[in-house]
Amino acid sequence: MELSSLLHDLHLSSSSSSEKPRPSADLHPITELLPQLQEKLIGSPFDTCSLIGRVEQLFQAADPQWLFSLGSANQEGEGAELQAAYCSLISALIGCAALPLCDDDCSPLSAAAYQSVPIRAAAVSSALTALIDSWARGGGARGGLLLAVAPPLCVFSVTHFQDQLWTSSASRAAACHLQEALLRAGQWRDSAHLLIGDQENRGILGKVLDVLQPQLSKESLFRCESVKFVFSWTLLQVTRPALSPLLPHLLPPSLLLSDHHRPENCMMGVHCLHHIVLHTAAADLRQFNRSEVLYHSLFRLLFTTEAAIVQLVLSCLLDLLLVLEKPPTSLAPSLPRRKSCCHDDVLRLVLTHMEAEHKVALRRVYAAALPPLVDRVGVAICRHLRRVERVVLGYLEIRDPPEETSRLKILEVLQKTIRTTWPRMQSRSDSLLRCLLWLLVDVSSDSELSDSTRRQLMDQTSVCLRLLDACCHGDVQRRLLQVDSSCCSAEVLRCLETVTTATDQ
Repeated sequence: MELSSLLHDLHLSSSSSSEKPRPSADLHPITELLPQLQEKLIGSPFDTCSLIGRVEQLFQAADPQWLFSLGSANQEGEGAELQAAYCSLISALIGCAALPLCDDDCSPLSAAAYQSVPIRAAAVSSALTALIDSWARGGGARGGLLLAVAPPLCVFSVTHFQDQLWTSSASRAAACHLQEALLRAGQWRDSAHLLIGDQENRGILGKVLDVLQPQLSKESLFRCESVKFVFSWTLLQVTRPALSPLLPHLLPPSLLLSDHHRPENCMMGVHCLHHIVLHTAAADLRQFNRSEVLYHSLFRLLFTTEAAIVQLVLSCLLDLLLVLEKPPTSLAPSLPRRKSCCHDDVLRLVLTHMEAEHKVALRRVYAAALPPLVDRVGVAICRHLRRVERVVLGYLEIRDPPEETSRLKILEVLQKTIRTTWPRMQSRSDSLLRCLLWLLVDVSSDSELSDSTRRQLMDQTSVCLRLLDACCHGDVQRRLLQVDSSCCSAEVLRCLETVTTATDQ
Protein backbone atom coordinates (compact mmCIF):
# COMPACT_ATOMS: atom_id res chain seq x y z
CA MET A 1 0.00 0.00 0.00
CA GLU A 2 1.28 3.50 -0.84
CA LEU A 3 2.05 5.85 2.03
CA SER A 4 -0.46 8.46 0.78
CA SER A 5 -3.24 5.86 0.74
CA LEU A 6 -2.54 4.78 4.29
CA LEU A 7 -2.40 8.38 5.53
CA HIS A 8 -5.75 8.98 3.83
CA ASP A 9 -7.22 5.94 5.61
CA LEU A 10 -6.09 7.44 8.92
CA HIS A 11 -7.35 10.99 8.07
CA LEU A 12 -3.75 12.22 7.83
CA SER A 13 -3.48 12.96 4.11
CA SER A 14 -3.92 16.39 2.59
CA SER A 15 -6.96 15.23 0.54
CA SER A 16 -10.57 15.40 1.67
CA SER A 17 -11.18 13.66 4.97
CA SER A 18 -14.94 13.24 4.53
CA GLU A 19 -14.53 9.60 3.60
CA LYS A 20 -14.55 7.36 6.65
CA PRO A 21 -11.35 5.44 7.25
CA ARG A 22 -11.40 1.72 7.17
CA PRO A 23 -10.82 -0.07 10.49
CA SER A 24 -7.26 -0.98 11.29
CA ALA A 25 -8.08 -4.64 10.76
CA ASP A 26 -8.51 -3.94 7.01
CA LEU A 27 -5.13 -2.19 6.72
CA HIS A 28 -2.02 -3.84 5.46
CA PRO A 29 0.44 -4.98 8.18
CA ILE A 30 2.63 -2.31 9.71
CA THR A 31 5.70 -4.23 8.51
CA GLU A 32 4.75 -3.26 4.93
CA LEU A 33 4.42 0.43 5.77
CA LEU A 34 7.60 0.89 7.83
CA PRO A 35 10.05 0.33 4.93
CA GLN A 36 8.11 2.89 2.85
CA LEU A 37 8.28 5.39 5.69
CA GLN A 38 12.00 4.76 5.93
CA GLU A 39 12.50 5.36 2.22
CA LYS A 40 10.50 8.59 2.38
CA LEU A 41 12.59 9.86 5.31
CA ILE A 42 15.89 9.03 3.65
CA GLY A 43 14.86 10.42 0.28
CA SER A 44 13.31 13.74 1.43
CA PRO A 45 16.16 16.01 2.52
CA PHE A 46 14.25 19.28 2.00
CA ASP A 47 10.79 18.77 3.51
CA THR A 48 11.95 16.49 6.31
CA CYS A 49 10.29 18.30 9.25
CA SER A 50 6.89 18.20 7.56
CA LEU A 51 7.25 14.50 6.83
CA ILE A 52 8.40 13.78 10.40
CA GLY A 53 5.33 15.64 11.67
CA ARG A 54 3.05 13.42 9.55
CA VAL A 55 4.85 10.35 10.90
CA GLU A 56 4.19 11.62 14.43
CA GLN A 57 0.49 12.04 13.57
CA LEU A 58 0.46 8.49 12.26
CA PHE A 59 1.86 7.14 15.53
CA GLN A 60 -0.62 9.18 17.55
CA ALA A 61 -3.74 8.25 15.56
CA ALA A 62 -3.07 4.62 14.67
CA ASP A 63 -4.40 1.73 16.71
CA PRO A 64 -1.56 0.60 19.03
CA GLN A 65 -2.48 -3.04 18.40
CA TRP A 66 -1.99 -2.47 14.66
CA LEU A 67 1.32 -0.68 15.24
CA PHE A 68 2.50 -3.70 17.18
CA SER A 69 0.88 -6.36 14.97
CA LEU A 70 2.97 -9.09 13.39
CA GLY A 71 1.06 -9.42 10.14
CA SER A 72 0.22 -13.02 9.33
CA ALA A 73 -0.57 -14.80 12.56
CA ASN A 74 2.06 -16.95 14.22
CA GLN A 75 4.44 -17.03 11.28
CA GLU A 76 7.99 -17.86 12.26
CA GLY A 77 10.28 -14.85 12.09
CA GLU A 78 7.50 -12.22 12.08
CA GLY A 79 8.67 -10.85 15.45
CA ALA A 80 12.21 -10.45 14.17
CA GLU A 81 10.89 -8.81 11.00
CA LEU A 82 8.85 -6.27 12.99
CA GLN A 83 11.80 -5.54 15.25
CA ALA A 84 14.16 -5.04 12.29
CA ALA A 85 11.62 -2.79 10.54
CA TYR A 86 11.21 -0.53 13.56
CA CYS A 87 14.95 -0.41 14.17
CA SER A 88 15.50 0.69 10.58
CA LEU A 89 12.75 3.31 10.76
CA ILE A 90 14.09 4.72 14.04
CA SER A 91 17.57 4.82 12.55
CA ALA A 92 16.20 6.81 9.61
CA LEU A 93 14.38 9.21 11.93
CA ILE A 94 17.49 9.75 14.04
CA GLY A 95 19.51 10.27 10.87
CA CYS A 96 17.28 13.23 10.00
CA ALA A 97 18.76 15.10 12.99
CA ALA A 98 22.33 13.87 12.59
CA LEU A 99 25.08 16.32 13.51
CA PRO A 100 27.57 17.42 10.83
CA LEU A 101 31.07 15.99 11.21
CA CYS A 102 34.12 18.10 12.00
CA ASP A 103 36.82 18.32 9.35
CA ASP A 104 39.44 17.17 11.87
CA ASP A 105 39.92 16.72 15.62
CA CYS A 106 41.67 20.05 16.14
CA SER A 107 38.86 22.57 16.04
CA PRO A 108 35.11 22.25 16.68
CA LEU A 109 32.43 23.48 14.30
CA SER A 110 30.82 26.89 14.79
CA ALA A 111 27.26 27.37 15.98
CA ALA A 112 26.19 28.21 12.43
CA ALA A 113 26.99 24.66 11.32
CA TYR A 114 24.31 23.32 13.68
CA GLN A 115 21.63 25.87 12.75
CA SER A 116 19.14 23.37 11.32
CA VAL A 117 19.76 20.58 13.86
CA PRO A 118 17.58 21.75 16.80
CA ILE A 119 14.40 22.04 14.72
CA ARG A 120 14.84 18.58 13.24
CA ALA A 121 15.86 17.08 16.59
CA ALA A 122 12.71 18.46 18.26
CA ALA A 123 10.52 17.00 15.50
CA VAL A 124 12.23 13.60 15.67
CA SER A 125 11.98 13.52 19.48
CA SER A 126 8.27 14.25 19.33
CA ALA A 127 7.68 11.53 16.73
CA LEU A 128 9.65 8.96 18.70
CA THR A 129 7.85 9.93 21.91
CA ALA A 130 4.50 9.38 20.17
CA LEU A 131 5.68 5.95 19.01
CA ILE A 132 6.85 4.90 22.49
CA ASP A 133 3.61 6.11 24.07
CA SER A 134 1.57 4.17 21.51
CA TRP A 135 3.51 1.01 22.24
CA ALA A 136 3.01 1.52 25.97
CA ARG A 137 -0.76 1.91 25.49
CA GLY A 138 -0.91 -1.24 23.37
CA GLY A 139 1.26 -3.36 25.61
CA GLY A 140 4.02 -3.69 23.02
CA ALA A 141 6.60 -2.05 25.24
CA ARG A 142 6.66 -5.09 27.48
CA GLY A 143 8.21 -7.27 24.80
CA GLY A 144 11.69 -7.47 23.32
CA LEU A 145 10.93 -4.73 20.81
CA LEU A 146 11.49 -1.94 23.33
CA LEU A 147 14.81 -3.41 24.43
CA ALA A 148 15.88 -3.53 20.78
CA VAL A 149 15.12 0.12 20.05
CA ALA A 150 15.93 1.57 23.50
CA PRO A 151 19.73 1.89 22.97
CA PRO A 152 19.59 4.19 19.91
CA LEU A 153 16.70 6.12 21.47
CA CYS A 154 18.75 6.62 24.65
CA VAL A 155 21.80 7.79 22.70
CA PHE A 156 19.65 10.19 20.67
CA SER A 157 17.89 11.69 23.69
CA VAL A 158 21.17 12.16 25.60
CA THR A 159 22.67 13.83 22.55
CA HIS A 160 19.94 16.45 22.45
CA PHE A 161 18.92 17.10 26.07
CA GLN A 162 22.30 18.62 26.94
CA ASP A 163 22.94 22.34 26.66
CA GLN A 164 25.20 22.42 23.61
CA LEU A 165 25.59 24.35 20.35
CA TRP A 166 23.35 21.90 18.49
CA THR A 167 20.41 22.19 20.91
CA SER A 168 17.77 24.77 21.73
CA SER A 169 15.35 25.02 24.63
CA ALA A 170 12.67 23.37 22.48
CA SER A 171 14.88 20.49 21.32
CA ARG A 172 16.17 19.91 24.85
CA ALA A 173 12.63 19.76 26.23
CA ALA A 174 11.54 17.35 23.47
CA ALA A 175 14.56 15.10 24.12
CA CYS A 176 13.79 15.06 27.84
CA HIS A 177 10.21 14.03 27.09
CA LEU A 178 11.52 11.21 24.91
CA GLN A 179 13.78 10.01 27.70
CA GLU A 180 10.89 10.13 30.19
CA ALA A 181 8.63 8.20 27.80
CA LEU A 182 11.33 5.55 27.38
CA LEU A 183 11.68 5.18 31.16
CA ARG A 184 7.91 4.89 31.60
CA ALA A 185 7.52 2.35 28.85
CA GLY A 186 10.20 0.05 30.23
CA GLN A 187 9.32 0.70 33.88
CA TRP A 188 12.83 1.96 34.63
CA ARG A 189 13.18 4.24 37.67
CA ASP A 190 15.84 6.56 36.27
CA SER A 191 18.68 6.76 33.78
CA ALA A 192 21.03 4.65 35.90
CA HIS A 193 18.37 1.94 36.22
CA LEU A 194 17.79 2.13 32.46
CA LEU A 195 21.46 1.38 31.82
CA ILE A 196 22.21 -1.11 34.60
CA GLY A 197 18.80 -2.72 35.18
CA ASP A 198 18.01 -5.25 37.88
CA GLN A 199 16.49 -8.71 38.25
CA GLU A 200 13.10 -7.55 36.98
CA ASN A 201 14.12 -5.04 34.30
CA ARG A 202 17.03 -5.62 31.98
CA GLY A 203 19.49 -2.79 31.43
CA ILE A 204 20.74 -1.59 28.06
CA LEU A 205 24.27 -0.45 28.96
CA GLY A 206 26.02 -3.06 26.84
CA LYS A 207 23.88 -2.28 23.80
CA VAL A 208 24.36 1.48 24.26
CA LEU A 209 28.11 0.94 24.20
CA ASP A 210 27.65 -1.20 21.08
CA VAL A 211 25.89 1.75 19.43
CA LEU A 212 28.70 4.11 20.45
CA GLN A 213 31.63 1.75 19.85
CA PRO A 214 32.18 2.50 16.12
CA GLN A 215 32.58 6.20 16.99
CA LEU A 216 34.90 5.74 19.99
CA SER A 217 38.09 5.07 18.05
CA LYS A 218 40.95 7.57 17.93
CA GLU A 219 40.03 8.53 14.37
CA SER A 220 36.29 9.06 15.03
CA LEU A 221 35.88 10.20 18.63
CA PHE A 222 36.46 13.89 17.94
CA ARG A 223 34.84 14.10 14.52
CA CYS A 224 31.32 14.24 15.96
CA GLU A 225 31.05 16.60 18.91
CA SER A 226 28.16 14.80 20.57
CA VAL A 227 29.83 11.39 20.94
CA LYS A 228 32.13 12.37 23.80
CA PHE A 229 29.21 13.91 25.74
CA VAL A 230 27.05 10.82 25.32
CA PHE A 231 29.95 8.55 26.31
CA SER A 232 30.76 10.66 29.37
CA TRP A 233 27.11 10.82 30.44
CA THR A 234 26.75 7.05 30.04
CA LEU A 235 29.89 6.28 32.01
CA LEU A 236 29.01 8.60 34.88
CA GLN A 237 25.64 6.85 35.34
CA VAL A 238 27.29 3.49 35.96
CA THR A 239 28.57 2.47 39.39
CA ARG A 240 30.04 -0.68 40.84
CA PRO A 241 29.69 -3.57 40.32
CA ALA A 242 28.33 -3.01 36.81
CA LEU A 243 31.32 -0.93 35.71
CA SER A 244 34.14 -3.46 36.18
CA PRO A 245 33.11 -5.96 33.45
CA LEU A 246 32.96 -3.13 30.90
CA LEU A 247 36.42 -1.67 31.58
CA PRO A 248 37.78 -2.80 28.17
CA HIS A 249 35.09 -0.66 26.52
CA LEU A 250 35.22 2.31 28.92
CA LEU A 251 38.89 2.81 29.65
CA PRO A 252 40.34 3.43 26.14
CA PRO A 253 37.94 6.28 25.19
CA SER A 254 38.48 7.88 28.61
CA LEU A 255 42.24 7.81 28.10
CA LEU A 256 41.83 9.26 24.61
CA LEU A 257 39.79 12.14 26.00
CA SER A 258 42.23 12.85 28.83
CA ASP A 259 45.14 12.92 26.40
CA HIS A 260 43.51 15.41 24.02
CA HIS A 261 45.03 18.84 23.48
CA ARG A 262 41.78 20.74 23.99
CA PRO A 263 41.34 21.50 27.72
CA GLU A 264 37.60 20.78 27.77
CA ASN A 265 38.18 17.30 26.31
CA CYS A 266 41.05 16.64 28.69
CA MET A 267 38.94 17.61 31.71
CA MET A 268 36.10 15.40 30.54
CA GLY A 269 38.51 12.50 30.20
CA VAL A 270 39.93 13.01 33.70
CA HIS A 271 36.37 13.13 35.09
CA CYS A 272 35.70 9.77 33.41
CA LEU A 273 38.96 8.27 34.70
CA HIS A 274 38.24 9.46 38.24
CA HIS A 275 34.77 7.88 38.09
CA ILE A 276 36.36 4.62 36.92
CA VAL A 277 38.85 4.71 39.81
CA LEU A 278 36.11 5.35 42.37
CA HIS A 279 33.70 2.72 41.08
CA THR A 280 35.98 -0.15 40.11
CA ALA A 281 37.36 -2.76 42.48
CA ALA A 282 41.07 -2.28 43.13
CA ALA A 283 41.82 -5.83 41.98
CA ASP A 284 40.15 -5.16 38.62
CA LEU A 285 42.09 -1.91 38.19
CA ARG A 286 45.38 -3.62 38.94
CA GLN A 287 44.64 -6.40 36.47
CA PHE A 288 46.60 -6.11 33.20
CA ASN A 289 48.50 -3.13 34.71
CA ARG A 290 45.54 -0.84 34.12
CA SER A 291 46.32 1.16 37.26
CA GLU A 292 49.90 1.73 36.06
CA VAL A 293 48.64 2.98 32.71
CA LEU A 294 46.24 5.33 34.47
CA TYR A 295 48.97 6.59 36.80
CA HIS A 296 51.44 7.42 34.04
CA SER A 297 48.74 9.07 31.94
CA LEU A 298 47.62 11.29 34.85
CA PHE A 299 51.17 11.99 36.07
CA ARG A 300 52.00 13.34 32.62
CA LEU A 301 49.10 15.78 32.87
CA LEU A 302 50.64 17.42 35.95
CA PHE A 303 53.00 19.24 33.59
CA THR A 304 50.14 21.25 32.10
CA THR A 305 49.60 24.89 33.05
CA GLU A 306 45.79 24.74 33.11
CA ALA A 307 44.71 25.12 36.74
CA ALA A 308 41.35 23.36 36.23
CA ILE A 309 43.07 20.31 34.71
CA VAL A 310 45.73 20.12 37.44
CA GLN A 311 43.04 20.29 40.12
CA LEU A 312 41.12 17.38 38.61
CA VAL A 313 44.28 15.35 38.02
CA LEU A 314 45.53 15.76 41.60
CA SER A 315 42.14 14.74 43.00
CA CYS A 316 42.09 11.64 40.78
CA LEU A 317 45.70 10.77 41.58
CA LEU A 318 45.04 10.84 45.32
CA ASP A 319 42.41 8.12 44.91
CA LEU A 320 44.43 6.17 42.35
CA LEU A 321 47.51 6.06 44.59
CA LEU A 322 45.52 4.04 47.12
CA VAL A 323 44.98 1.44 44.40
CA LEU A 324 48.63 1.36 43.37
CA GLU A 325 50.20 1.09 46.81
CA LYS A 326 49.62 1.31 50.53
CA PRO A 327 49.94 4.83 51.96
CA PRO A 328 53.39 5.35 53.51
CA THR A 329 51.72 6.20 56.83
CA SER A 330 50.21 2.70 57.00
CA LEU A 331 53.54 0.91 56.65
CA ALA A 332 55.00 -0.56 59.81
CA PRO A 333 58.34 0.91 60.97
CA SER A 334 61.26 -1.20 59.84
CA LEU A 335 65.01 -1.02 60.00
CA PRO A 336 65.67 -0.98 56.23
CA ARG A 337 65.24 2.38 54.56
CA ARG A 338 61.82 2.64 52.92
CA LYS A 339 62.03 2.86 49.15
CA SER A 340 60.64 5.84 47.32
CA CYS A 341 57.09 5.26 46.07
CA CYS A 342 54.52 6.90 43.81
CA HIS A 343 53.34 9.11 46.69
CA ASP A 344 56.86 10.49 46.93
CA ASP A 345 57.03 11.07 43.18
CA VAL A 346 53.77 13.00 43.12
CA LEU A 347 54.68 15.07 46.17
CA ARG A 348 58.14 15.82 44.78
CA LEU A 349 56.70 17.01 41.46
CA VAL A 350 54.04 19.13 43.16
CA LEU A 351 56.63 20.81 45.40
CA THR A 352 58.91 21.43 42.42
CA HIS A 353 56.12 23.10 40.48
CA MET A 354 55.04 25.12 43.51
CA GLU A 355 58.48 26.66 43.95
CA ALA A 356 58.48 28.21 40.50
CA GLU A 357 54.76 28.84 40.02
CA HIS A 358 53.64 32.47 39.72
CA LYS A 359 50.05 32.05 38.46
CA VAL A 360 47.58 32.66 41.27
CA ALA A 361 45.09 30.03 40.11
CA LEU A 362 47.73 27.31 39.99
CA ARG A 363 49.22 28.35 43.33
CA ARG A 364 45.80 27.91 44.92
CA VAL A 365 45.35 24.48 43.34
CA TYR A 366 48.75 23.25 44.50
CA ALA A 367 48.30 24.70 47.98
CA ALA A 368 44.93 22.95 48.37
CA ALA A 369 46.39 19.61 47.23
CA LEU A 370 49.40 19.70 49.52
CA PRO A 371 47.76 18.97 52.95
CA PRO A 372 46.30 15.57 51.96
CA LEU A 373 49.59 14.62 50.32
CA VAL A 374 51.50 15.50 53.49
CA ASP A 375 49.02 13.43 55.50
CA ARG A 376 49.57 10.45 53.20
CA VAL A 377 53.36 10.39 53.35
CA GLY A 378 53.48 10.92 57.11
CA VAL A 379 56.95 10.92 58.62
CA ALA A 380 58.38 10.35 55.14
CA ILE A 381 57.88 14.09 54.63
CA CYS A 382 61.39 14.32 56.11
CA ARG A 383 62.66 13.34 52.68
CA HIS A 384 61.13 16.48 51.23
CA LEU A 385 61.63 18.78 54.19
CA ARG A 386 64.02 21.21 52.58
CA ARG A 387 61.73 21.72 49.61
CA VAL A 388 58.66 21.96 51.86
CA GLU A 389 60.39 24.70 53.85
CA ARG A 390 61.13 26.72 50.71
CA VAL A 391 57.52 26.37 49.57
CA VAL A 392 56.14 27.39 52.97
CA LEU A 393 58.36 30.48 53.17
CA GLY A 394 57.61 31.48 49.60
CA TYR A 395 53.85 31.07 49.79
CA LEU A 396 53.43 32.84 53.14
CA GLU A 397 55.17 35.91 51.75
CA ILE A 398 52.73 36.41 48.85
CA ARG A 399 49.25 37.83 49.41
CA ASP A 400 46.28 35.93 48.04
CA PRO A 401 43.25 38.20 48.53
CA PRO A 402 40.42 38.23 49.22
CA GLU A 403 40.14 34.88 51.02
CA GLU A 404 43.87 34.11 51.36
CA THR A 405 43.27 30.50 50.33
CA SER A 406 46.90 29.72 49.57
CA ARG A 407 48.24 31.12 52.84
CA LEU A 408 45.67 29.26 54.93
CA LYS A 409 46.44 25.96 53.22
CA ILE A 410 50.18 26.48 53.61
CA LEU A 411 49.72 27.21 57.32
CA GLU A 412 47.85 23.91 57.55
CA VAL A 413 50.77 22.19 55.80
CA LEU A 414 53.22 23.79 58.21
CA GLN A 415 51.23 22.58 61.22
CA LYS A 416 51.11 19.01 59.89
CA THR A 417 54.82 19.10 59.08
CA ILE A 418 55.83 20.41 62.51
CA ARG A 419 53.73 17.77 64.27
CA THR A 420 55.23 14.98 62.13
CA THR A 421 58.87 16.05 61.93
CA TRP A 422 59.24 17.90 65.26
CA PRO A 423 62.79 16.64 66.00
CA ARG A 424 64.04 18.46 62.89
CA MET A 425 62.26 21.74 63.48
CA GLN A 426 64.70 23.38 65.87
CA SER A 427 67.31 23.90 63.16
CA ARG A 428 64.67 25.61 61.00
CA SER A 429 63.06 27.67 63.74
CA ASP A 430 64.87 30.92 62.87
CA SER A 431 63.62 31.16 59.30
CA LEU A 432 60.13 29.92 60.19
CA LEU A 433 59.77 32.28 63.17
CA ARG A 434 60.88 35.25 61.09
CA CYS A 435 58.37 34.36 58.35
CA LEU A 436 55.48 33.85 60.77
CA LEU A 437 56.11 37.15 62.57
CA TRP A 438 56.29 38.97 59.26
CA LEU A 439 52.99 37.30 58.26
CA LEU A 440 51.30 38.56 61.45
CA VAL A 441 52.43 42.11 60.83
CA ASP A 442 51.47 42.00 57.15
CA VAL A 443 48.01 40.59 57.84
CA SER A 444 47.25 43.02 60.65
CA SER A 445 47.95 46.00 58.40
CA ASP A 446 46.15 44.70 55.29
CA SER A 447 43.00 46.81 54.92
CA GLU A 448 41.65 44.68 52.05
CA LEU A 449 41.12 41.62 54.22
CA SER A 450 37.81 40.92 55.90
CA ASP A 451 37.78 40.62 59.67
CA SER A 452 36.99 36.90 59.54
CA THR A 453 39.84 36.16 57.12
CA ARG A 454 42.29 38.22 59.17
CA ARG A 455 41.21 36.49 62.36
CA GLN A 456 41.56 33.08 60.76
CA LEU A 457 45.03 33.83 59.44
CA MET A 458 46.25 35.15 62.77
CA ASP A 459 44.76 32.21 64.68
CA GLN A 460 46.42 29.67 62.41
CA THR A 461 49.70 31.53 62.63
CA SER A 462 49.46 31.43 66.43
CA VAL A 463 48.98 27.66 66.29
CA CYS A 464 52.13 27.36 64.18
CA LEU A 465 54.07 29.49 66.67
CA ARG A 466 52.92 27.38 69.61
CA LEU A 467 53.84 24.15 67.83
CA LEU A 468 57.21 25.55 66.89
CA ASP A 469 57.81 26.62 70.48
CA ALA A 470 57.02 23.12 71.70
CA CYS A 471 59.62 21.69 69.31
CA CYS A 472 62.21 24.23 70.48
CA HIS A 473 61.59 23.63 74.20
CA GLY A 474 60.32 27.15 74.93
CA ASP A 475 62.96 29.02 72.90
CA VAL A 476 60.28 30.67 70.73
CA GLN A 477 58.54 32.07 73.82
CA ARG A 478 61.78 33.61 75.05
CA ARG A 479 62.32 35.30 71.70
CA LEU A 480 58.77 36.60 71.51
CA LEU A 481 59.10 38.19 74.95
CA GLN A 482 61.90 40.34 73.49
CA VAL A 483 59.69 41.78 70.74
CA ASP A 484 59.51 45.58 70.86
CA SER A 485 55.87 46.42 71.52
CA SER A 486 56.29 49.82 69.84
CA CYS A 487 56.89 48.08 66.49
CA CYS A 488 53.69 46.00 66.51
CA SER A 489 50.01 46.74 66.47
CA ALA A 490 47.82 45.86 69.42
CA GLU A 491 46.29 43.03 67.42
CA VAL A 492 49.69 41.42 66.81
CA LEU A 493 50.65 41.81 70.47
CA ARG A 494 47.42 40.10 71.58
CA CYS A 495 48.20 37.26 69.19
CA LEU A 496 51.73 36.91 70.57
CA GLU A 497 50.38 36.88 74.11
CA THR A 498 48.41 33.73 73.34
CA VAL A 499 51.69 32.08 72.37
CA THR A 500 53.67 33.24 75.39
CA THR A 501 50.97 32.32 77.90
CA ALA A 502 50.09 28.85 76.58
CA THR A 503 52.15 26.32 74.69
CA ASP A 504 50.56 23.55 72.67
CA GLN A 505 52.40 20.38 73.58
